[in-house]
Amino acid sequence: MSALLTGRQAEELHKSLIAYLASAGHPNAALALRQELDLPESSFDSTTTKKYEGLLEKKWTSVVRLQKKIMDLETRCTGLQHELDNATPTSLAARKNHDPATWLPKAPARHTLQSHRAPITSVAFHPLFSSLASASEDCTIKIWDYELGELERTLKSHTKAVLDVDYGGPRGHTLLASCSSDLTIKLWDASDEYKNIRTLPGHDHSVSAVRFIPSGAAGAPLSGNLLASASRDKTIRIWDATTGYCLRTLRGHNEWVRSLSPTPEGRFLLSTSSDQTARLWDLSQPDSNALRQTLAAHDHVIETCAIAPASSYTHLASMAGQKKPPPASSTAEYLATGGRDKLIKLHTSAGVLIKTLTGHDNWIRGLAFHPGGKYLLSCSDDKTIRCWDLSQEGKCVRTLEVAGHFLSCLRWAPSVVKEADATAVAVNGNGVNGTEKGKGTGQTEQIRCLLACGSVDLNVRVFSA
Repeated sequence: MSALLTGRQAEELHKSLIAYLASAGHPNAALALRQELDLPESSFDSTTTKKYEGLLEKKWTSVVRLQKKIMDLETRCTGLQHELDNATPTSLAARKNHDPATWLPKAPARHTLQSHRAPITSVAFHPLFSSLASASEDCTIKIWDYELGELERTLKSHTKAVLDVDYGGPRGHTLLASCSSDLTIKLWDASDEYKNIRTLPGHDHSVSAVRFIPSGAAGAPLSGNLLASASRDKTIRIWDATTGYCLRTLRGHNEWVRSLSPTPEGRFLLSTSSDQTARLWDLSQPDSNALRQTLAAHDHVIETCAIAPASSYTHLASMAGQKKPPPASSTAEYLATGGRDKLIKLHTSAGVLIKTLTGHDNWIRGLAFHPGGKYLLSCSDDKTIRCWDLSQEGKCVRTLEVAGHFLSCLRWAPSVVKEADATAVAVNGNGVNGTEKGKGTGQTEQIRCLLACGSVDLNVRVFSA
């Protein structure tokens, strides 16, 4: 008792006990306690007894009330912690009243994922689950849970640097495609513990990019088994992901083909090359007539490209001086390219240069249109991510210094499309992995506020609301 209470507190407790026993009709017990504590009777006149007789009961009821309050607060705290532990970036965005259509990433990253032993070359989000794939020059692919920030598994099969990864495939059967300097493309079954189900040989040099091409079939915008690949052998190949057969080979570039970007319905494919051109291909035409447009606005290697979503047509049409934007059902109307000349170029599909965005101090390595249509995001060897506002003539409105070395890749998470009487499927608003919001099909698009980038500093960074 003496270790817990001061002398004054102990004295008050003793007097409260004696006064309580006396008022409760236990005079003998009160007298025995007073004698035991050696308190003289003179210290307990009527005034003192009245002062202390109700004190013990008041303190007792106060303690019980506070205990109940503590228990209620602990229950509430446990509930809030459970909500936080199970929160997704999307639900967090909703709780904080973020507008997904205008959300932009902020530093620092929500997660910095570390495990690779060589520079990161590519990142890709699973269209449905909270998985993120990263490719690296260490010859591996790593699958992460981007909500928990944890490594799920490492895929080993390539014998040289893995240069690109992409999710896609037939509807209801998501595959991960990877390509490498070992001249091969590999397909991994995401629904079966990422087993390597097929290897596609055929290119004569490093395979630098792979992208699944949606078929745009009615009622099934994501169904499609076509896969496009770009290579240092100067060709683009179109593969049947189900059989592994090469269906066609597109020739036209004079140098290494660096990157690819298909349109949502899968008709057009944009490619960039070390020959300082970007080319738009119409896959509905035979090989001899497939080349629709050649863009030659850069004066150095073009590293990356992106096709604008329909949601950005209003802003881009205004920048292009067009009185009326193209219909939303039209695709490949506007294109973005970024290169080693440190410039980002915006073009119409007719080859007209709309705008040159300047600001980066080094090679442009990745481009991604915001699914909301208002922004274009870029990453560069200058270690920054920049956000360009298309509604303000392409003004740079945010610069994030995020890495300790070159940034090598950038990817926005696929939006989620919820269809009437159908299971939700995922699409990518920038045309990399899916389709835009359906017109007249009862589809609603839910933008996910998620962005990932990879760096030469061996880290993958995930930004979320």
